Amino acid sequence: MIDLGEYGAGFTEDPHPVYAALRALGPVHRVRLPPPDAGHETWLVVGHAEARAALADPRLAKDARKIGISFLDEELIGPYLLAADPPVHTRLRGLIARGFTGRRIAALRPRIQAITDELLDAMLPRGRADLVESFAYPLPLTVICELLGVPGPDRAAFRALSTEAVAPADAASEYAAFEGLAAYLDGLIEDKRRSGPADDLLSGLIRTTAEDGDRLSPLELRGMAFVLLVAGHETTVNLIAGAVRALLAHPAQLAALRADMTLLDAAIEETLRYEGPVENATFRYAAEPLDIGGTAIASGEAVMIGLTAADRDGTRYPAPDRFDIRRETRGHVAFGHGIHYCLGAPLARLEARVALGSLLERCPDLAPDGPPGGWLPGMLMRGARRVPVRW
Repeated sequence: MIDLGEYGAGFTEDPHPVYAALRALGPVHRVRLPPPDAGHETWLVVGHAEARAALADPRLAKDARKIGISFLDEELIGPYLLAADPPVHTRLRGLIARGFTGRRIAALRPRIQAITDELLDAMLPRGRADLVESFAYPLPLTVICELLGVPGPDRAAFRALSTEAVAPADAASEYAAFEGLAAYLDGLIEDKRRSGPADDLLSGLIRTTAEDGDRLSPLELRGMAFVLLVAGHETTVNLIAGAVRALLAHPAQLAALRADMTLLDAAIEETLRYEGPVENATFRYAAEPLDIGGTAIASGEAVMIGLTAADRDGTRYPAPDRFDIRRETRGHVAFGHGIHYCLGAPLARLEARVALGSLLERCPDLAPDGPPGGWLPGMLMRGARRVPVRW
């Protein structure tokens, strides 16, 4: 048993050396989680091949109720994609895919560019800023709230609740955040039902009906809104900020990108591999005994798949700790793999492309203005709350 809490705050700030040491010992380990989940034990998969296989293994269930466990998010929010298995997952994903099409995402580009320009217009005259607070956070928050139809006055309160839900300081604040989100989403859905047809995605989900007449139940609508709103912006915040952190820490790579902006997509993919916004996938549970990387997993045991750890595996990516925007990044698992592959990946990539391209174009002398800080607690999200920059 490896107690990750013994590594202290350094593990939260930079977990990569710990994951490298674990990979050197083997692809799968029994670990005890650090705060705020201290005391919980799980199997942790740190090898790339093993992680990719486990992400697509149907014997690893996402619905904890199959092994007699229920969790706070499901109790307060309701059923949602990240905690569902086929056939429920297949049904839910099929219903949402009707309103979350590639064409709809592509059509958002002009609006994403307009929001980006507005944020930069406000930020640039100051000469220095916290990139997260001024740019990386408000951009995806505004995009997803507009997409789903969250009123402008509600967004500050929603931001506070969602941040606490994905990176809670403790159990009490986590409970309060989920309780608040459940109440808010119920009210938002009811308002949209009363106000009638609208062009936002949540209104569309309320109206969506499959060929067989299937519709999302009220609880399923709440769960779907939760996933889209929370996962739809928290991850993109960390992708944008992570890309800037990585480029500023590697001046030669930043110079190469500035010299050839056709490398922008490659830089985003290398950011996803090198410092993806989701450190570990949400728990899976062995629905039956299985073997992962030579380790026997008993039925009912929890499994955490390390996305960050897998994408720094030297057997898949040579010199994995080197940030290289010309690297071949195919096969990274930053967005997962298999049936739970991130539904919002195209939107996250589009927002990162617009944000990073515009920022570099308008800030030719962008530089760090101190170290990043306020690293997100827990093992779900990877990112810093503050990224000071100047220009």
